[in-house]
Amino acid sequence: MDLESSSFFVTQEEFNLFHRIDRQLYKILVMILFREPGECMQVHALWLWLERVGFRNVVKRVLALPNILINEVADETVLCLNCINNSSFTAPPSSFENSEIPLLQSLVDKEISLQFLYENRISALQGVAKVMQDVCVRAFTDIMQQAIIRNSNDRVVEAQKVVMKPSSENQNQNQNQNQNPLWFGSIGPSNSRVEVPADDRTLFVTFSKGYRVEEWEVREFFTIAYGDCIEALYMQEVQSNEQALFARIVFRIASTIDMILRGAIKAKFTINGKHVWARKFVPKRIAARSMLTTINNFSGETSITRS
Repeated sequence: MDLESSSFFVTQEEFNLFHRIDRQLYKILVMILFREPGECMQVHALWLWLERVGFRNVVKRVLALPNILINEVADETVLCLNCINNSSFTAPPSSFENSEIPLLQSLVDKEISLQFLYENRISALQGVAKVMQDVCVRAFTDIMQQAIIRNSNDRVVEAQKVVMKPSSENQNQNQNQNQNPLWFGSIGPSNSRVEVPADDRTLFVTFSKGYRVEEWEVREFFTIAYGDCIEALYMQEVQSNEQALFARIVFRIASTIDMILRGAIKAKFTINGKHVWARKFVPKRIAARSMLTTINNFSGETSITRS
């Protein structure tokens, strides 16, 4: 079906059915990963525009990823959007050479880079705007409204918790810190141990598709460079014949991450000739963790074949 030429004759129900796979992915972005709904609409529009210019099955391939990698690809796509919206340069910034989008590249069957997007930013801006108007606004508005209402309700609940928080709670917490022998981390002004949660001591690393990196290689690399620094390492769980695409490394002290990143948001390493990208782990909101169960509702939605 030629959607653009016949959209006037397509009902909203038929339109949603045709874009069911898109709606499924958008739900994950805004309802499961708690990403900003308006930004997610632009992210999805860029994926659809890439499909229209020859990068096949982008949405379907993103949807096949674990949620944590869907979030990573969305982050890379926001970087792409920033790139094509950058009109202050007359030539591609040299920094683009070091700003890579490895996960997005691994999902498409042709070369893609920030420099490519920048050089074609006028076409990309026009194409993304058209997809936003023709597809995304029409297909996602109801989901977007649900997410906005949910987020608004969550903020009200959080505000009420702050107002109702007992004034003595902080005092009790400080007493527990002084008495708990398992309290660890940085030293505060009163020379008491301040706990650093594991999430704040965690590095998120991703691997290039087609270049398998083993757990022992990751351990060896960071141990040689920074000593006995790893408290735990969690590789993505995959079948024996599959490749892990990401891992989380929990370090014993949070300052190790600062030494690794050296003030950058993302760092690139080479482990035994294989590229590895690392950034600080940013956990998503867990206040409504039960929302994860809604993913089961998506399993009943039939995927469609995209050319």
